[in-house]
Amino acid sequence: MAAPLRYIVEGGNTLAGSITPSGNKNAALPIIAAALLTDQKVILENVPRILDCETLVELIISLGVTAEWTARNTLAIEAKVVQPSALDPILCAKIRASILLAGPLLARCGGVTLPPPGGDVIGRRRVDTHFLALEQLGATVEIGDEYVLTTKGLRGADVFLDEPSETATENALMAASIARGTTTLRNAASEPHVQDLAHFLVAMGAMIEGIGTNTITITGAKSLRGTTHRVGPDHIEVGSFIGLAAVTRSELRIVRAGVEHLRSTRMGFERLGIECTVTGDDLLVSAKQNRTIVSDLGGHVPKLEDQPWPAFPADLMSIAIVTATQCDGLILMHEKMFESRLFFVDKLIGMGARIVLCDPHRALVAGPSPLRGSTLESPDIRAGMAMLLAALCAKGTSTINNVGQIERGYERIDERLRALGAQITRVEDRRS
Repeated sequence: MAAPLRYIVEGGNTLAGSITPSGNKNAALPIIAAALLTDQKVILENVPRILDCETLVELIISLGVTAEWTARNTLAIEAKVVQPSALDPILCAKIRASILLAGPLLARCGGVTLPPPGGDVIGRRRVDTHFLALEQLGATVEIGDEYVLTTKGLRGADVFLDEPSETATENALMAASIARGTTTLRNAASEPHVQDLAHFLVAMGAMIEGIGTNTITITGAKSLRGTTHRVGPDHIEVGSFIGLAAVTRSELRIVRAGVEHLRSTRMGFERLGIECTVTGDDLLVSAKQNRTIVSDLGGHVPKLEDQPWPAFPADLMSIAIVTATQCDGLILMHEKMFESRLFFVDKLIGMGARIVLCDPHRALVAGPSPLRGSTLESPDIRAGMAMLLAALCAKGTSTINNVGQIERGYERIDERLRALGAQITRVEDRRS
């Protein structure tokens, strides 16, 4: 078993330089799964080399698929043989993304036995939408200790998703790509990573219309071909770097940021008094910021809330809360999706932040508050990154435990931030 990891962070330092976001984790994972839809070779570039991706690669290899990292961030997959006897429950328990194998294995092999997926503990994460959609496409689902999915042949259907779930949309997209007939997905998710998966499927020969909208039409193909595809930049990582620049009062250039997907993110940070400048496909965050929370008309207390795309992303709410602690004013942060995501704010309060946790979904933040170093725990990917930002702007030394959670979503984040001037030491705890 790998030794537990922690970061020792010396806060209060100004950073400077350029940083390039990694490939989008939430695009790479369904794209890896979608590579099982063809027996031809698929080359994936700009895949983030993080634990979630490596675990999913282990899972598909266990099915008899050939998968090899040919370079640091390049993955070659050839699914000439797929043997979906039973997925490894230990590997499935490590990642939420194991659920993404449901659609491809149904379509390619006619069935799959899927152990419950793992992932971040940020509240209940229902899988009902996945199975309801796949049932409408011709699957039979038996639910017990495991999920047993079978089909005598997938067929197109008019599917209304009961919630715009990203992964359920992705599963339905993959299954419909080689189903018989035409599928219409309504109330579909349209996040950048969902769009990236759709573009990958099109490159493989799928016929998809409405990419980037909430109504997607898929005409099933008889077969899909191999292709080479580059995973797009991670817009959540870009948002994390905007917050990093803001709280450390640093000037950072975010290179090849995928600015076409950043309007809602930029608007959210502008409400906190943080503005960014677009220069080509780069995003420049100046050290000179207003950092004053913008009140609603009439001087009312403003609210920043997450909503389905293209609104402010839920995965950036933790970052925005830390940023708000360093901005002048009062703001209500409303996390609508996950009832446990805000529970990390008690650690920020212990560092000196002025936050009232109103209920599991809402926090009232008053800033600016000088933060002091502390011992912290990383409960999930996004809260862990938020606490790393808090430690970097705090006075003194912080220890962040369980940073394997952060590294599940942010590739070599300690190295990349050290290149900007951050004082972070990554320590393996051999005493455990």
